[in-house]
Amino acid sequence: MKIRYTFLFLLILLLSAFQKPTDANFKKMADKVLVRPAKTQEGEPYSVRIRVISDNIIQVLALPDSTPGATNSLMVVGADKPLPAWKLKKNGETLRVLTKELQVEIAASTGDVIFRDKYGRELVKEASGSHPGFSPVTYGSEQTYQVQQAFQVADDEAFYGLGQHQAGLMNYRGWQVDLTQYNSVAAVPFLVSSKNYGILWDNNSITRFGDVRPYRQLSDFALYDKYGNPGALTATYVSAEKAGKAPVVRPEKQLNYEFLEQQKDFPEGYALQGGNVTWEGFIQSGETGTHRFLMPASGYVKVWLDGQLLLDRWREAWNPGFSNFKYELQQGKKHALKIEWQPDGGQSYIALRYLPPQSAAAASTVSFASEAGDERNYYFVYGNNLDEVIRGYRELTGKAQVMPKWAMGFWQSRERYKTQDELLSVAQEFRRRQIPIDNIVLDWSYWEEDQWGSQQFDKSRFPDPEGMVKQVHDLDMQLMISVWPKFYEGIDNYKLFDAKGLLYKKSIDEGIRDWIGKGYVSTFYDAFNPEGRQLFWDLLKINLQTKGIDAWWLDATEPDILSNTTIEHRKQLMNPTYLGPAEKYFNAYPLMNAKAIYEGQRRDFPDKRVFILTRSAFGGLQRYGAAIWSGDIAATFEELGRQIPAGLNASLSGIPYWTTDIGGFFVEDKYDRPAPKGEALEEWRELNTRWYQYGAFTPLYRSHGQKPFREVFNIAPEDHKAYQSIVYYNRLRYRLMPYIYSLTGQVYHQDGTIMRPLVMDFGQDKIVRNISDQFMFGPALLINPVYEANATTRSLYLPAGTGWYNLYDGRYTPGGQQLTAAAPYETMPIYVKAGAIIPYGPELQYTGEKPADIITLYVYSGQDGRFELYEDENTNYNYEKGKFATIPFTYNDAKKQLTIGRREGSFEGMLQNRTFNIIYVDSNKPRKLDFEAKPDKVVQYSGKAKTVKLR
Repeated sequence: MKIRYTFLFLLILLLSAFQKPTDANFKKMADKVLVRPAKTQEGEPYSVRIRVISDNIIQVLALPDSTPGATNSLMVVGADKPLPAWKLKKNGETLRVLTKELQVEIAASTGDVIFRDKYGRELVKEASGSHPGFSPVTYGSEQTYQVQQAFQVADDEAFYGLGQHQAGLMNYRGWQVDLTQYNSVAAVPFLVSSKNYGILWDNNSITRFGDVRPYRQLSDFALYDKYGNPGALTATYVSAEKAGKAPVVRPEKQLNYEFLEQQKDFPEGYALQGGNVTWEGFIQSGETGTHRFLMPASGYVKVWLDGQLLLDRWREAWNPGFSNFKYELQQGKKHALKIEWQPDGGQSYIALRYLPPQSAAAASTVSFASEAGDERNYYFVYGNNLDEVIRGYRELTGKAQVMPKWAMGFWQSRERYKTQDELLSVAQEFRRRQIPIDNIVLDWSYWEEDQWGSQQFDKSRFPDPEGMVKQVHDLDMQLMISVWPKFYEGIDNYKLFDAKGLLYKKSIDEGIRDWIGKGYVSTFYDAFNPEGRQLFWDLLKINLQTKGIDAWWLDATEPDILSNTTIEHRKQLMNPTYLGPAEKYFNAYPLMNAKAIYEGQRRDFPDKRVFILTRSAFGGLQRYGAAIWSGDIAATFEELGRQIPAGLNASLSGIPYWTTDIGGFFVEDKYDRPAPKGEALEEWRELNTRWYQYGAFTPLYRSHGQKPFREVFNIAPEDHKAYQSIVYYNRLRYRLMPYIYSLTGQVYHQDGTIMRPLVMDFGQDKIVRNISDQFMFGPALLINPVYEANATTRSLYLPAGTGWYNLYDGRYTPGGQQLTAAAPYETMPIYVKAGAIIPYGPELQYTGEKPADIITLYVYSGQDGRFELYEDENTNYNYEKGKFATIPFTYNDAKKQLTIGRREGSFEGMLQNRTFNIIYVDSNKPRKLDFEAKPDKVVQYSGKAKTVKLR
């Protein structure tokens, strides 16, 4: 009897352990399941809502209290879709939401969520009990929460996206990524995994991702001076020789001169300009393992640990950049640390902090942690590949448009064309030399010195703006103009905004002056206010659009009200916003500013495609006809190398149109003070040549920067190999226009991505997951930029699963191998994927010069392939109404047969007939890239399908 009762007791316990959720725990609604966790603790959610958006998109909304629901999203615009069929099943304490593509498990007792594919394979899950999800905080008079969510991830998983960052990282696994808007850093809270899912973290505040622990200062190490005495490092400050001052030597426990406010902490009387500083000594950690360091710095900086050089870079004094490096420290061991710094400016910035090793458990998680939010809100997006993940992201945040065709050509810019004659003479010189170009750019300060924000031209330098724009148009070019959300105190436009309460006033109250002339007090408008956005666009329309301006360059959109001040001060300077405290909305400013121009122009000029270039980005920016560039970067080979992963992660953040200042924005003294000569001149020419080679295969092809002037004819004479290489790749870009413009069509119609990290196309090849300096330009071209001085070769990897052809000579190499490719000064290694079909058009001076009635079609054997040629009316939005045409090309490798399919669709001005000159490249029959070569086949095409045998 005792055994029977014992058995019954155990059975009751077992059943209770797997009891079904009660009605009090959950409620099924039309599109969601509401779960009220039974074991809610302090800091954990009061309720969790699992909402089905589509078969592959799930929203998870966790509320910290009994408030009714989520705030309106600034990022998400496509969550209200036709509801797919879905089921809810109960299994013990687990609820299961089932769609055609996903199984989502929710623990009824805790609200924790696990995401699985339709076969039940785990993709990722919320890490339970690893932290408080909500911590109350008050900003101004508003109470909100600091919010955090950790995810348990696979050991070999890699992470990408998150906007554009400049530390040179491709795979963020193991690092902390700071999502704060800076000049040259764009924060987009969309994470992409190598396991083919994404997470859109719907929060507008400053956020950290990855290892979100607070960084530690050097003082958290045991420190020793350069003689081994405990307590601090030895800091030696040497002023410029002409200052005639003795060095200052003092102990320092921290290296923390990151912001303007910390400039006062330098030794009294020490002059940064022309000086140098050395920190020497030893650091001792209490832990063994990988320590990760973060160094924001400007000027020249080198860092050694145990004699190993870990960092060597230069960055302009007024715009410090971030660098990451890591090093294995041993518990209790003294590791020699040496830092050399040349500030290279009257104000310069440097700091160093670190993260200690993670525990094994912590290393298996990644987290999002945000400063402010009324809920924890994210969207899980799944796909069979990363293209489908990007498509899901754009379903949520908005489609990216087809950019005007001219935008895919070459742009010439400089900081800056100071007069009307200067700009026109450059435009005319391009046409005289027959160097292809589509767009010339007028940067800031075309107004009178004390009239920033007036949007009025200085008549002494630009006497006839309308005539200038007309002359540019007569040269078959477009004109883009720089527009800032900034207004000088007291000008007429300032008064208009101020009268309506549409300005941030703290910078006015503080009397903060900028760097122009004597310095002028200014502020920015509140782009979160719909009335402010409307007024901003109205002024642009009246003052600039009516003069014929073609495109908008939105600068300083972080917003950069005051450079290099602390983050806390930056938030104060934009407080309060129309929507609430700046702490809650800080990162979303560039999105709202772009919204002003896009919505205004589409309403008032509906037949003209919007084009916006903006310095910062946020989730959903792509829906506003906007591209981004990588900000005010330095003109160095090292910085060129960092642009590659920066652009690739921007692409994986759902931003298809990205560009960089070819040549780098700001230059070292050796290049411009005085003008470069001798070795410096040749180094300058080589840097620009390599950057132009790379830039020709980025989504937008654009040169910009400070002196020396960036026009190719100002870089080198015609007989110099720099000039010849730059012009060669320019002309090759224009020959590729049928291919490139088809990629822009894919961006809209298939939610495509132009600049493609290798993990997008070769995700099964684990070697590519950390490759940061190679990428696919569309489906066919493997681009391998050269970013080291004096290089004549470069090591590269040919992904497995396909074969590869050298673009220039047509020679074949099997994939899955590392090789050293030739990279002479004039040439960047480019390989073509087997099965590729590449359409080349005629030689052009600008994109709209003539139709591609004769296309040279290169077809590469080795596997089946396909490509779709896309065409539309180039500058309007009629493609949204179905006015476009496509021609599919299909190659069957077994039959050695190419089919040019039936043309689908039509539009006004469409070519009815064309010629395809087909050049067939086989592993046994290399063919050089030669547009004058005799074709293997010639096909006259009038829109009907044709099939030809190629061998």
